[in-house]
Amino acid sequence: MKIIGVTQARISSTRLPKKVLLKIKGKSLLQYHLERAQKSKLVTKWIVATTEEKESNLICEIATSLNISCFKGSTDNVLDRFYQSVKDEKPDYIVRITSDCPLIDANLIDEVIKGCLKEACDYASNTINPTFPDGVDIEVFSFYALEKAWVNASLQSELEHVTPYIWKNCKHHNGKLFKSFSYESDKDYSSFRLTVDEINDFELVKILIENLGGDKPWKNYIEYLEQHPEILKINSSISRNEGFRKSLDKDKNNTN
Repeated sequence: MKIIGVTQARISSTRLPKKVLLKIKGKSLLQYHLERAQKSKLVTKWIVATTEEKESNLICEIATSLNISCFKGSTDNVLDRFYQSVKDEKPDYIVRITSDCPLIDANLIDEVIKGCLKEACDYASNTINPTFPDGVDIEVFSFYALEKAWVNASLQSELEHVTPYIWKNCKHHNGKLFKSFSYESDKDYSSFRLTVDEINDFELVKILIENLGGDKPWKNYIEYLEQHPEILKINSSISRNEGFRKSLDKDKNNTN
């Protein structure tokens, strides 16, 4: 079974440019992210899918230092970048994570993979019905599903965010193309933010890493936040999936 993990990383983040290069205790957010992802026991190989933007070599240098492949592709058509990065590998399944999740959890990655394989489905995620913190988002899908999306997706939101075509056509959204599996927590942690989209997110993650280190399971960080509710206020005003909502607005504008 060949399972390729792909993470997206770019320099020109809209809300916090060069955020993946920001450092905490001498280490970039991207390095934390990749080192944590590499602990997955089920992913065969990791690839960083970045862009042709100026300074993207800085991203590739971090990846290379960790013996991770780096692929450069389209800035706006992320689906094409993603597909091109894995097509020659011909994997059975692909794991998609994003570099704005410096505290991604390898054990959780493996649990979602196991669920996908056990259910023999084309798409599995812990975001279909969000019960995990924003920032440990994981999607696992078959190469068949990715290729079908690459051929058929046309909306701006489908091209910018890789998987909308897949999950819109899966059984959990009453679609008929793809069998899907929703991996969910026993307790709802979806109100917590461990992702880095804005400077306030970075400040919160900085506090967590400075106090707990960068190698703890995701739940340890949540327990710390539960014990220190004042820290939660730092980024509590930021809503989940703001970037995707902006892409949906572009869809509407293009059809008007």
